Amino acid sequence: MNTETIDNIKMIAETAREFAEKNIRPNIMEWDESQTFPKDLFHQLGEMGFMGIVIPEEYGGSGLGYHEYVAILDEISQVDPSIGLSVAAHNSLCTNHIYEFGNEEQRHKWLPQLASGKVIGAWGLTEHNTGSDSGGMSTTAVRDGDEWIINGAKNFITHAISGDIAVVMTRTGEKGAKNNSTAFVLEKGMPGFTSGKKENKLGMRASETAELIFDNVRVPDSHRLGEVGEGFKQAMKILDGGRISIAALSLGTARGAYKAALKYAKERQQFGRPISDFQAVNFMLADMATEIDAAELLIQRAATLKNAKQKMTREGAMAKLYASEACVRISNNAVQIFGGYGYTKDFPAEKYYRDSKLCTIGEGTSEIQRLVIGRDITK
Repeated sequence: MNTETIDNIKMIAETAREFAEKNIRPNIMEWDESQTFPKDLFHQLGEMGFMGIVIPEEYGGSGLGYHEYVAILDEISQVDPSIGLSVAAHNSLCTNHIYEFGNEEQRHKWLPQLASGKVIGAWGLTEHNTGSDSGGMSTTAVRDGDEWIINGAKNFITHAISGDIAVVMTRTGEKGAKNNSTAFVLEKGMPGFTSGKKENKLGMRASETAELIFDNVRVPDSHRLGEVGEGFKQAMKILDGGRISIAALSLGTARGAYKAALKYAKERQQFGRPISDFQAVNFMLADMATEIDAAELLIQRAATLKNAKQKMTREGAMAKLYASEACVRISNNAVQIFGGYGYTKDFPAEKYYRDSKLCTIGEGTSEIQRLVIGRDITK
């Protein structure tokens, strides 16, 4: 990257950092304890240009690249990973799916609303009995003239209750068959399209997670994204980019935990000296810093390939796998460095620890990432 690009990324990161410190940090524990999804905050994020980061300006987006996207997610997630998760889900899943696979009419219809933050996006792939095995989904779409009738349910869906627009993968063929899935855009208010119970989660509690329910929902064929049968292929391509999002979320979470632990280790005195001077703690901090840098390099490589529109399935999976698992290790070590205080809600370490685990599960578990990487390197 040239100097101008680097300076621009730094400026965007600083803007995201200032916004997070002013508008997010004062509310972290209130939102976490009550599981409040602060929808108004996301309208503000839209005004900042953070709800359509990689969407071109002609569709109301910011027209930025993936390096800027990573920087924004990193800064927000350092302050509150749950807000970073919601920003990632809105940008990389629902909004990006419409951009990547929608026609011009569909792009102009939905993207400006999503990019402005005036409406919140959801994305439905996972079901109760089909997580990684999404080819066996039970949600069906049956054609009826110029409409489709959708029945079924999705679970663990970010923004299922507060979202205004959802991209939903449905089965339009036989279970287990190739090319058996089709994607549709659904809008809240369509008869039969409702939300289920909100999940009571370990972490990421300010990021809303719930069911999407479809009971004979009639959807115009004009809401179909791409060709019939292409839904699963589309979803896999979207998840390629989504892995950069979760990797960046992991990076920010890890960096937040590390910074908190480093600050505490320098201030906490034992035996007349800061605990950061003791080799056991010092080595933990060294490992944490090294893993953060390694994760960032893997993420930046994947972002570079994504910007160049080159294949990055393996690189994205590597970045997501390493960053998410490093995030859990770093957050665990942060709690250890804080000691007993790390186990209380008066200090930030416990929340980073709770939030970190989702990063190894969401948008493809670590096991699925290893499967993707293994298949790629042996084919």
